[in-house]
Amino acid sequence: METDFLVIGSGIAGLTYAIKVANACPDKQVTIITKTQSDETNTKYAQGGIAGVMDTSHDSFQKHISDTLIAGDGLCDEKVVEIVVKEGVQRINELIDWGANFDKEADGDFKLGKEGGHSENRILHHKDITGREMERTLLAAIKEVPNIQLISHCFVLDLITQHHLGYLVTKSTPDIECYGVYVLNLKTSRIEKVCAKLVMLATGGNGQVYRSTTNPVIATGDGVAMVYRAKGRIENMEFIQFHPTALYEPGIRGQCFLITEAVRGDGAILRNQDGEAFMRKYDERLELAPRDVVARAIDNEMKIAGTEYVFLDCTAMDRDKFLEHFPNIFEKCKSLGIDPLKDFIPVAPAAHYSCGGIKTDEWGRTSIKNLYASGECACTGLHGANRLASNSLLEAMVFSHRAFTNAVQKINALQFKTGIPNWNEEGTNKPSEMILITQSLKELKLLMSDYLGIVRNNQRLQRANRRLDLLHEETETLYERTQVSPQLCELRNMITIAYLIVKSAELRKESRGLHYNTDYPQRSAILQNTIL
Repeated sequence: METDFLVIGSGIAGLTYAIKVANACPDKQVTIITKTQSDETNTKYAQGGIAGVMDTSHDSFQKHISDTLIAGDGLCDEKVVEIVVKEGVQRINELIDWGANFDKEADGDFKLGKEGGHSENRILHHKDITGREMERTLLAAIKEVPNIQLISHCFVLDLITQHHLGYLVTKSTPDIECYGVYVLNLKTSRIEKVCAKLVMLATGGNGQVYRSTTNPVIATGDGVAMVYRAKGRIENMEFIQFHPTALYEPGIRGQCFLITEAVRGDGAILRNQDGEAFMRKYDERLELAPRDVVARAIDNEMKIAGTEYVFLDCTAMDRDKFLEHFPNIFEKCKSLGIDPLKDFIPVAPAAHYSCGGIKTDEWGRTSIKNLYASGECACTGLHGANRLASNSLLEAMVFSHRAFTNAVQKINALQFKTGIPNWNEEGTNKPSEMILITQSLKELKLLMSDYLGIVRNNQRLQRANRRLDLLHEETETLYERTQVSPQLCELRNMITIAYLIVKSAELRKESRGLHYNTDYPQRSAILQNTIL
């Protein structure tokens, strides 16, 4: 296949970019590839909302900028923060024009929520399913654009670069170029090459490397792993954000149900096993401190009590308001025999968001020519050492728009690369048993959760490194001998992601933001990004 614009991923980052380049270039073909069904994305599971300065009578760009910089703990790119905050309002209004419905007051003004780290109410939301509403809006919008085709159930294996043409490519190779991707078509079980003039990676996060995560099963870090294999630049992977309040269900591993931060913004209180409201011991901002602070506080309280959860107390909240704003949370809790307006909700931190990723510039360009990245897989410099709540959807829309403006300026000067070989499966056989993959995946999730969680130390990092070396060796041997499958490729990608997190954590000799190492409990005066 040949396509002018190729988009990998169908969340808010990929769809926003696709709609804009397709409308600006009606004579060009835009192709979106997603590895499952089109709406199964991290965007879909975003509950809380999207941050934007919509009420200038109480809020301001400077306040939003300041809140973002404080949360980022000194590592944010201030220019990027200003870009996102100031351009974000226009992007939100575009989404509203496309049909997104955000909750409003009786007088027609938007209901603006407040979350951890925000000094003002600025979170737009659609009940507690904001991401699902935004995904619905964008999927409806692409159906109206004739030069967009969306292909589901195709797993992208690798980026095509000069390496596949027989050239030696290293991290010091100047002008590495992307010519397209190799794809495993899950409907036909055939590996196909897709040639493209420009490629946008919008592959989402990597929460599935942990045992407990709020991310769906698709969040396996595929885009970051592919860029690293292609010798592109990766940045700040040690900063993994754990959401403080995932619903605790005994025996449940994998994707956890998220209790949005907006619940705490509306007045819910965190309590330990003794019923004590403990956040006053950790931060004067209490339940609305930044997520790294709240997650470490909960982790400490669990270790003190020897339990796997704390409680979220919503019993003093207005029942009608709770039912209106958080209907899905209410129904989920009721299905487990919990009435959140009468009973405490058991919660625990879970892996939620990667602040690091593919290093991009202010136009969404990666270190590889003709390759863009946007959304959670990208590291733009906005989040620094810790993401401010509800800034992620905003960032994705802003940088997908910026990538679009850059892409349409150069698309006409580009040609398809010729002579790209087909995928070579010579010498591989069908897998004889899946236990080799599933067991390695269990080991990976366990070591990442135990050694690279909310609190780390040098000994844990060393152990993780040794165990990852063995997993990597075993999986690469399996990959060389076995016909590719999504399960094997995801395992391989997740081992790469785990390595990048461990290596970045080893390089950071301080505690900053989401990275807390008990061997280096203090912040360093020297600011640096970890680039791999």
